[in-house]
Amino acid sequence: MRDIQGVGVSAGLVVAPVRRMPDPVREPDAGVVLPEDERAAAAARLVVAADAVRADLEHRAESASETGRAVLEATALMAADPTLEATATGLVTDAGLTPERAIWQAANDVAAMLASLGGYMAERSRDVEDVRDRIVAELTGRPAPGIPHSDVPFVLVAHDLAPADTATIDTAVVRALVTVEGGPTSHTAILARALGLPAVVAAKDAASLADGDVVLVDGAAGRVVVDPDDAARARAERLAATGPRSFDGRGRTASGTPVALLANVGDGAGAVAAAAAGAEGVGLFRTEFCFLDRTEPPTVEEQVAAYRGVLEQFAGKKVVVRTLDAGSDKPLPFVTATDEPNPALGVRGLRTVYRAPQLLEDQLAAIAAAAGQTEAEVWVMAPMIATVDATQAFVSRCHAHGLQTAGVMVEIPSAAICADEILTEAAFASIGTNDLTQYTLAADRLLGDLAPLNDPWQPALLRLVDMTCRAGERRGRPVGVCGEAAADPALACVLVGLGVDSLSMTARSIADVAAALAGATDEQCRDAARAAASSPTAAQARAAAREHLPHLADLGL
Repeated sequence: MRDIQGVGVSAGLVVAPVRRMPDPVREPDAGVVLPEDERAAAAARLVVAADAVRADLEHRAESASETGRAVLEATALMAADPTLEATATGLVTDAGLTPERAIWQAANDVAAMLASLGGYMAERSRDVEDVRDRIVAELTGRPAPGIPHSDVPFVLVAHDLAPADTATIDTAVVRALVTVEGGPTSHTAILARALGLPAVVAAKDAASLADGDVVLVDGAAGRVVVDPDDAARARAERLAATGPRSFDGRGRTASGTPVALLANVGDGAGAVAAAAAGAEGVGLFRTEFCFLDRTEPPTVEEQVAAYRGVLEQFAGKKVVVRTLDAGSDKPLPFVTATDEPNPALGVRGLRTVYRAPQLLEDQLAAIAAAAGQTEAEVWVMAPMIATVDATQAFVSRCHAHGLQTAGVMVEIPSAAICADEILTEAAFASIGTNDLTQYTLAADRLLGDLAPLNDPWQPALLRLVDMTCRAGERRGRPVGVCGEAAADPALACVLVGLGVDSLSMTARSIADVAAALAGATDEQCRDAARAAASSPTAAQARAAAREHLPHLADLGL
């Protein structure tokens, strides 16, 4: 057996043969110059190819899941982008580039511009490159990028996965994901958790895997075992035979200590899925969906209708609403600037109030109105809180709108360091581990090269969580976690051992996390937490914690 180590982002054990994504489309020759009398026809071929790609993506969207449909439709719009098409055809007619070279060059310029913005926009650069590759393949008669076809289940291995690829994954045949690039918060990682697929990212040596290689993917440990022995295969098959887990609606440890297991949702459809999964409530309601793809803010009435669609699914249950988290990876034309040199450290989250105070006032009014029209227990929290005075100002505005349970997100190290003072003012804290990790380790969470630094098992992160929880205990304030770390069954036990009393995650992860907690006593959770937080490295933290949680291996977690 040979081990390949990466970063585990979605738990589970699977044994299956490898199928690799097709080789990337090669860069077209830049040295060919078309005669002037051929350029018009070549430009027309480019337009036809782009339209064919758009039509293919729209056709695939018709049979995709709801999430997949949205991704494919967005990619189809990019293929039909008039600015991209005009730039590319101009390179053909004016400079004599071949159509494939022209779309390659035009798309690269757009991708580079998006990458320079960082965050969410940088991730969108992968979409542009995917459209570029599809149009080049159409022009040159090569196979388009995409998931390989197979009649038997397989482990999908790729350098990286574009959103348009992951959106069409058929979980009946694709049993696990392994990528050479990517990180814990990459699109691949998030989708794997949403689909319930074991996944390992940032596995550099996976580039050596070939079609037909039999591998065991351990999504919890971040390991890919090549040619596993009979015992390893038998264990994976035994776990697979138990079928998917269910959740009874009550998160608790083996000692009976309650731990609220909540869902992260971004719209009404997500709320329906979370309720169906038995979520005890919503720990993170992302409200950005009301604001994205608009040139002006939504009205109060529009926001009320949108929020009510989520709140109505959780009558009598807690729903934690995060106010608008614009900026950085979610730029909005009516509030964020386009010329910030470092958007991740710029005017984002609650800081947008400096530029557009009425946005917050209108949103709080809408949240209060929607809360009054439903039976959900509505809490409100602000993103990107760094100081006590920002906390005081936010809590004051919430109270002015009749929203009495006002809290903060702990995403910036200063908020954890000053948690005692902040939690004197705020009713609760919710730790956003994605951003807290990247700010603590000074590592862009979307860069695959920095995936090891963005590991939520980093001891520095765990110590900040501990610091926040101790402050919560002293002030009598609840502290939850709503980052992707909450979906890791082993890390969930550690977080509870540190003092976290609620965990919010993608709905598909709730049952696994519930099983992990139900098999661990309070003492085991505390021992695992102490061992992890006192470790020198993330890998050692993970290993040390699991030594105190032996039941996870039996659960395949």
